[in-house]
Amino acid sequence: MAEKKKLSLTYRFLRMIGLNYSEEEYGQVSIFKVIGKVLTTYRNGFLLKYVMHSWLLAPILPRKVRPWILKKIGCHVGKDIFVGDSVKIDSGHADLITIDDHAHIAGGVRLLCHQRNLRDYCVGDDYAKLGYRLGEIHLCKGSLVGMESMVMPGVTIGEGAIVGAGSLVTKDVPAWTIATGRPAKVVKQIPERQTPTEQPAAPQQDDKQ
Repeated sequence: MAEKKKLSLTYRFLRMIGLNYSEEEYGQVSIFKVIGKVLTTYRNGFLLKYVMHSWLLAPILPRKVRPWILKKIGCHVGKDIFVGDSVKIDSGHADLITIDDHAHIAGGVRLLCHQRNLRDYCVGDDYAKLGYRLGEIHLCKGSLVGMESMVMPGVTIGEGAIVGAGSLVTKDVPAWTIATGRPAKVVKQIPERQTPTEQPAAPQQDDKQ
């Protein structure tokens, strides 16, 4: 019979207050580190919930206030980005999110940097005891994530790429493509702009009669 694993003080405290977190994720860290993380999460939650959607700041929210808030809570934010209303990010792992210059995040988008690790999940296992898989999200220069889409951990959306509304992005989207669907798949390669061909010079008329 396998020896029962002794739960750490941190994990027992979290269970006592009703938080059924993973032993692998939180069990072996300092209780003070967990408390600090909780306080930071509440601070970030206040900024995201109240300041990010304040009607008083509506005229400057998409390009001034919301990008500043994302940077304040730890995201790597470039210049002149657009952040729509009701955008949700993984604030506990904000440092894993990079948003390059001129990227656009439409309303209702969710950027998720962690999920349960199902690699060794088998019949009879307790899902709540699984650890987490973390992954960076990178929205490259000039890209767009359409309304109500979700971007999963470890995804890069390439330069100039467009993700259609309502998509679930589980894999990288190459630069200058359009991807849509659940899961999102590339449906179009964005073409290069063709320069107009030069018109041939009009033949000169002979003035001699």
